[in-house]
Amino acid sequence: MAQKTATFVDEMTSAARGCWALLTGNRQAASYFDFSQRGLVSSFIAVIAGIVIAAYGPMLLGFAQSPGTATQVVLGNIGAFAIQALVAYLVLRQISRLDGFIPYLVASNWVTLLTAIALFIAPLLGGLGVLLLVAILVSMLVIFVNIGRLIVTLTPMQIATLCVAQIAAVLIGLLILSMIIVAGSPLPA
Repeated sequence: MAQKTATFVDEMTSAARGCWALLTGNRQAASYFDFSQRGLVSSFIAVIAGIVIAAYGPMLLGFAQSPGTATQVVLGNIGAFAIQALVAYLVLRQISRLDGFIPYLVASNWVTLLTAIALFIAPLLGGLGVLLLVAILVSMLVIFVNIGRLIVTLTPMQIATLCVAQIAAVLIGLLILSMIIVAGSPLPA
């Protein structure tokens, strides 16, 4: 387990190192994350920060958004987060590895914040932003496989089951959510 950190910024820095360790396959990746109750709460703060960046970041960069866009982004991100967490819980329970749920959640929550920051930066890069988006997608796949491998210590088949179940559930959930949002009236910003 990671050393206890004095501040949220220290914990965020350590978690960023942990995300880099996950991306590079470093077996010490778990040591950068705080899996205590305090660390879990901090990771939820990171998720909230990531959602706020995703929803309001484009406006900060001067990109025009239609009314309700930020609300739709918030709802979509909350929906995706909830579905991902629920499916992870169900899969880990099914394979008798609920001991790995909190570590999985902590690591994936910090990945959410760092992904939101990277996606915030992408539009600033113009045409290179597309390359960054592709790099983010590939990186997320590698990181989530390595969360299963290095943090939760799952077998390859368990990792595949977890990843496929989450991807399918999030895609279906977001499709349903988008149909509900489109069918409803415009949401306030």
